Amino acid sequence: MKTKLFSLAFTLAILSGSIVCPVLVLAQIQPNSSPNNLPRQQEISTAETYLENGVAKYESGDFKGAFADFDKAISIDPQYLDAYNNRGITKSKLGDKKGALADFDKIINLDSKYIKAYVNRANVKFDLGNKQEAISDYDKAISIDPQDATIYIIRGNAKSKLGDKQGALADYDKAISITPQDAVAYNDRGVIKYNLGDKQGAINDYSKSISIDPQYARSYYNRGVAKSKLGDKQGALADYDKAISIDPQYANAYYNRGVVKDVLGNKQGALADYDKAISINPQDALAYNNRGLLKSNLGDKQAALADYDKALSIDPQYAIAYYNRGNIKSKLGDKQGALADYDKVISINPQDALAYNNRGVVKSNLGDKQGAMADYQKAISIDPQYATAYYNRGNVKSKLGDKQGAIDDYDKVISLAPQNANAYYNRGNVKSQLGNKQGALTDLNTAARLFQAQKDRDSYEKVMKLIRNL
Repeated sequence: MKTKLFSLAFTLAILSGSIVCPVLVLAQIQPNSSPNNLPRQQEISTAETYLENGVAKYESGDFKGAFADFDKAISIDPQYLDAYNNRGITKSKLGDKKGALADFDKIINLDSKYIKAYVNRANVKFDLGNKQEAISDYDKAISIDPQDATIYIIRGNAKSKLGDKQGALADYDKAISITPQDAVAYNDRGVIKYNLGDKQGAINDYSKSISIDPQYARSYYNRGVAKSKLGDKQGALADYDKAISIDPQYANAYYNRGVVKDVLGNKQGALADYDKAISINPQDALAYNNRGLLKSNLGDKQAALADYDKALSIDPQYAIAYYNRGNIKSKLGDKQGALADYDKVISINPQDALAYNNRGVVKSNLGDKQGAMADYQKAISIDPQYATAYYNRGNVKSKLGDKQGAIDDYDKVISLAPQNANAYYNRGNVKSQLGNKQGALTDLNTAARLFQAQKDRDSYEKVMKLIRNL
């Protein structure tokens, strides 16, 4: 009896530490210079009071109240640059990006050396998709003050998001040369190094960041990501533990710690971490997906299905969740539902070889052998080293009567995965059907040896029975 492999889901993806995003900074309250006359001084004092009140409201989350105070400050003193700056920041926070740009433009028209206006205008332009214009504003801010390390960091973040990793690296290097004790700069440079493949260099930067600021949770988190990638799972666990001890609401740290615990076999610990990540961030589709995969592996298929449903309600374009849900539906007997999910994966990512393979398995089980063949062929064309797809195609060819084609596919499987006992078993079976008794015995004996080494007693006994009957 031929065994058809059904490839397992593999979605324990570790989230890379995100780069600290540019932050719109409220201007410090500063006295305005003005002619020495009492009415003007009173106006300034009143405008500054509104500015101060607006800052307090902004920091407490009352953005509409802050906007009203900054607006009032400007009506009292139409030349009050800090009030325009803060009103622009608040407009951006409230979603009025164009209004924010107008305020920053106004500042620059009044004072072309006001650095915060260039930086904040750049941030808004970046949000609106005007990436290159944003970079130009960062450049202008740096030309005004070449020793402001923070602007280099912000520009580096922007370059990184644009894919200019080397340019970002240069900006972080510059920021560090200006302020060698800047923990954020080391952290962000570490993220770039990680993304460029220099995992150890990233760890060194994260460690430096931590030595400067031992309470910087993000650097512990990022170092944990890099350690895990390099295989140091225990070191990763320790870093995630530390990040969580500093920030008990760090959802991504719980998520990644759950991933590592799962890999290390601590399933219940992983489940608890995914639960915690979801309780902190109920919109975390990744956490629902991974919890679903874990529940599936623990045998709770219905609960897994519910988690995949939730992940997809949050992110309807989450291909991996469709793939995993398709696997569960197939195992639960819902073949048409599985087909629909694999179809969706392929529509999102037409180069997903796994989805083609698994859709082929379902089609074959539903009797559509030619459709299955087409899917296996597509999977192989995407990934010519995909042994499972060759194996499954060989099974279908055998059932369709193409025995030599089946043998050719099993040959390919064995060349790619020499320990695949099923491929030897199926090839031996086909050889037996073709009358090649000696070739069949050679393959079946190899299959028996491999099954025995893999402690698969049922398969071993099945092979031995076939050998005895030859």
